[in-house]
Amino acid sequence: MSRLTGPLTVGRVIGDVLDMFTPSIKMNVVYNSNMQLNNAFELLPSTITAPPRVEVIGGDMRTFYTLVMTDPDAPSPSDPREREYLHWIVTDIPGTTSNSFGREITSYEMPRPIIGIHRYVFVLFQQKGRQTVLPPRSRLHFNTRQFAQNNGLGLPVAAVYFNAQRETAARGR
Repeated sequence: MSRLTGPLTVGRVIGDVLDMFTPSIKMNVVYNSNMQLNNAFELLPSTITAPPRVEVIGGDMRTFYTLVMTDPDAPSPSDPREREYLHWIVTDIPGTTSNSFGREITSYEMPRPIIGIHRYVFVLFQQKGRQTVLPPRSRLHFNTRQFAQNNGLGLPVAAVYFNAQRETAARGR
């Protein structure tokens, strides 16, 4: 298990969402301009209401990437019958830039876990060309593998995930 894919395997992202892959690009996911995401971090839903800045570190500006964010634990980790729920897609992100240079084809929907601890997965794919990725029909029952296959994206080039659960009034006291 590699240092980069090990946490994805332990967190069952590889298996539930992705097939085994070899990361070839570095991706930084930063919420609220200062919270850099690492695998298995726990974030409070109230702190991630706006989309993060996702930086693609590597490649070049002639290479384009697609970013996908999903929840494989919807509606609950013990009964993920809506697996996967789609939260966001940005396409046509040039290498060495961020999602702000891409084209949002599915708007960002903030995480709202109701029951249990949910995993939220960011996956980066390299596109074959610009404007070659089509939006899915629905957010419900999204399938990252099928989406990649339908759009000729192949295996991911980077991925990271975080955990979140419903906030209660007593939480954090």
